[in-house]
Amino acid sequence: MTENLTIAVIGAGGKMGQRVSNNLRRTDHTVYYCETSPAGQQRVRDAGLAVTPNEEAVPGADIVIYAVPDVALQAVTTATVPLQKRGSMVLTLDPAAAYAGLLYLRADLDYVVAHPTHPSVFLERTSAEEWADTFGGIAAAQNSVAALQQGDESIKPVAEEIIATMYGPVDGVYWASVHDLAVLEPTLNETIGCMIGQFLKDAMDTTVEKTDMDEDTVKAMFYGHVYIALTNALRGSNPFSDACLLAMDYGREALIKDDWERIFNDDDLEIVICKMLGIEAVNHHPEVHAPQPAAV
Repeated sequence: MTENLTIAVIGAGGKMGQRVSNNLRRTDHTVYYCETSPAGQQRVRDAGLAVTPNEEAVPGADIVIYAVPDVALQAVTTATVPLQKRGSMVLTLDPAAAYAGLLYLRADLDYVVAHPTHPSVFLERTSAEEWADTFGGIAAAQNSVAALQQGDESIKPVAEEIIATMYGPVDGVYWASVHDLAVLEPTLNETIGCMIGQFLKDAMDTTVEKTDMDEDTVKAMFYGHVYIALTNALRGSNPFSDACLLAMDYGREALIKDDWERIFNDDDLEIVICKMLGIEAVNHHPEVHAPQPAAV
């Protein structure tokens, strides 16, 4: 455990802000919960926490956690980062805005991005609380992948402690570049993984529509086969049968484009990020602002 830190959570009343705040309240660190929207402020108070204005909490904070949607990060960091003291940390929760060059950068601050992995589909859950926690951050263990956008490697242990706390329970924090974290999220996780998840639901609904079976019958067959497909493919638990492999080949030919791997190209990554953030282009050379004058 590091020495007592002062932490400010920006957007403490939002979806991720509430999750982060609920975990940070259990630490020995000094934590201030900041929220500008009236509805969000009420959610913070309903959780039994006090709302502190940004201008009061941020100047003395060692770490400022920006728990706001990516589409708001440019405006929020532009207004708030100038308030931070020299040597403090900017901690954001998703790589898209960092990769797109939207964050307000200061040369005298450390910048870290950390995204939760969510509990693995293969996590060996042993309690009702773990089964109920599909998202993570409450009872089921997960990991986090972080990126050091700007700063010295020496800050990583402090960052890891805060990341493991705010996303806890956390088994481990892995490190990657901002670029590679963006390849994981959105390309691998959302462009592919979440799309396939929704496609499985669409396929199941279509099966009900095209046959005389009801949804319960289809689920009874499909859910088990989805699990065995994942564990066979991702863990090598059992080999697919020869007949299954032939059916899989037909499905790939019928449904998957031959050039699907192009989505891992940077041009395609930038297309997706621009769509997500509502911007026209990624800024590869964002302005880095001069250090703040030292406090007198």
